[in-house]
Amino acid sequence: MISIVLIGTGNIATHLFDTFLQYDMLNVLQVVGRQKDALNYFSQKTDTCLLTEPITTADVYIIAVSDDAITEVSSKLKDVNGLVVHTSGSVPMLALANCKNIGVFYPLQTFSKGKRVNFRTIPICIEAENEENLKSLSFLAETISDKVYHISTDQRRHLHLAAVFVNNFTNYMYTIGNEICDEHQVPFDILRPLIKETSDKIETLAPKEAQTGPARRNDVATMQRHLEQINGKDKKQMYKILSESIQEKYGKKL
Repeated sequence: MISIVLIGTGNIATHLFDTFLQYDMLNVLQVVGRQKDALNYFSQKTDTCLLTEPITTADVYIIAVSDDAITEVSSKLKDVNGLVVHTSGSVPMLALANCKNIGVFYPLQTFSKGKRVNFRTIPICIEAENEENLKSLSFLAETISDKVYHISTDQRRHLHLAAVFVNNFTNYMYTIGNEICDEHQVPFDILRPLIKETSDKIETLAPKEAQTGPARRNDVATMQRHLEQINGKDKKQMYKILSESIQEKYGKKL
């Protein structure tokens, strides 16, 4: 059995907590937070404390806080003998260098409170200083996921960048599409099958092969009409930049 102290009360911490509780071989001894009210959800099922209070002894300490708080939080763990890991995609493992045993436990997924996820399908990228710690992290990751990868800090930071493009930026495009629909009293639901098909398509095709649309086929007239329809300088500029980038990728320019 692996004993765990979870430090953080946000989206990732909440999802990890709920998932760990499903497995008998994982024991969440304590959840640590910086605000007392944020610990209410966890206090119903395990011990909790504030970061300023004594933290219990465990095999693994998982720091699931915002990136800019990782080093500060890890300073509270510099004397523990257990393995200290963070869950960030962009922060180097060595941000934990003031601790004795360090690693990374990075679930590559978008997390929102209230939206359940199946951790068995979530890729977990792990990194550790030595084989013994890597073995411990592998056991922890493989207990909750069928997709575990040994990824270096350099690989992980580039993977995180790629994730921003395919997830965060893509979702922002959904937001703009939703706004356009709202402006003209069109149900956004009409677009959902298109969004799903676009996602499903890259299960069998490379993204480059799956590209369609006016920029891909160099339909200048349609692109010009779209630019005339767009309200807002920023959205218009975004449309132009993306269209021109697609045209350059496929060897076609305005």
